[in-house]
Amino acid sequence: MSELLADTTQKKAALKELIRNLHQGADPQRAKKEAAGLLKSLTPAEIAEIEGELIQEGTPREEMERLCDVHLAVFQEALERERPREEMEHPIQILMAEHQLLLELAAKLEGTVVEISRAATQSAAARAIQELKDIAQDFRASENHYLREENVLFPYLEKHGVVEPPIIMWREHDRIRQLKKGLYSAAADAERMTPHELSEHLRDVAEQLAATLESHFYKENNILFPAAQQLLSAEEWAETVRQFGQIGYWKVLPSSLTAPSGPPEAGPDTAADGEIPFAVGSLPVEALEPILNVLPVDLTFVDDKDTVRYFSQTRERVFPRTAAIIGRKVQQCHPEKSVHVVNQILDDFRNNRRDSAEFWIQSGGHFIVIRYYAVRRDGRYLGCLEVTQDATGIRALEGERRLLQ
Repeated sequence: MSELLADTTQKKAALKELIRNLHQGADPQRAKKEAAGLLKSLTPAEIAEIEGELIQEGTPREEMERLCDVHLAVFQEALERERPREEMEHPIQILMAEHQLLLELAAKLEGTVVEISRAATQSAAARAIQELKDIAQDFRASENHYLREENVLFPYLEKHGVVEPPIIMWREHDRIRQLKKGLYSAAADAERMTPHELSEHLRDVAEQLAATLESHFYKENNILFPAAQQLLSAEEWAETVRQFGQIGYWKVLPSSLTAPSGPPEAGPDTAADGEIPFAVGSLPVEALEPILNVLPVDLTFVDDKDTVRYFSQTRERVFPRTAAIIGRKVQQCHPEKSVHVVNQILDDFRNNRRDSAEFWIQSGGHFIVIRYYAVRRDGRYLGCLEVTQDATGIRALEGERRLLQ
């Protein structure tokens, strides 16, 4: 066994050196011959691990991403030979089927751009523009494909030590999103441009999107997904199916999702000593109150007997609260003229006629939003949560802020 491990370690080291040489301009054809023997005993997970180690050892992530296509060209034959067959209903099978549909959609976009440029009549141009809008809508709807990878598959890979490849894939997702924005903008403004202007505007977007998707999906299909299949346990795949269902699917739907779509039930051993278990994760007891107090809203909880049990202590409260109200009936905390509204809300909550109620007011130059939510567990009414927020600043926001200021 030690000899086998040593041999694998040596091959990993040799492959790392080969990749370094590629980055320094080595001949890809010669590297391809050298890689053929090395890859026979290395799994996709080990290849992904090697790229992560290279980044940790100082190779810039941008450089690794830029030359990722060169790696794949060199390793393509061996990777395709080693790629496992997919099982039906497996999350990876669904992702790969979506890859194929997205490539077909990108090809359809390129064809539609040609149709727009060749439209000889107004009716032909209108038909092509409508097809463009339908394609743009399909691309919008496909966003949950990337969200499933980023929020479910990538975290599970990271738990198994595959960290850098998901980071690079996420960067490519964002590049795809930027290209799609160009498509959405063109589709929205299509009627304000001539067919020639529209096709010229779209040509580069369509070509770049198709090329980027093809390259990106090849990397995922041949390295990332096989690595995941090798590393994740049956229990983790079952949880992946459940969490994929929470985010939602696009056009490839599993014929049967036997796992529940809601969050898993918290077991008695899901939290360590000094922690509070929740349906998903746990919190240290000492962190719970500071978390509630740092929220940019005022929280007040009234139990099923209409008694005030708790309020958060945010830095700048919207309405005053003092400890004297704890244990007081909520009706006594409101002026008599509004008690009937309070009772109506609570009665609706208690009898399942309403889940929430929302109000907003102007006060001292501030725009205040007040929301009430019925708190239930397993259908049983536990009380009412009041959430109050000064939304003046939020209401005035314009444009975007994407950088830390």
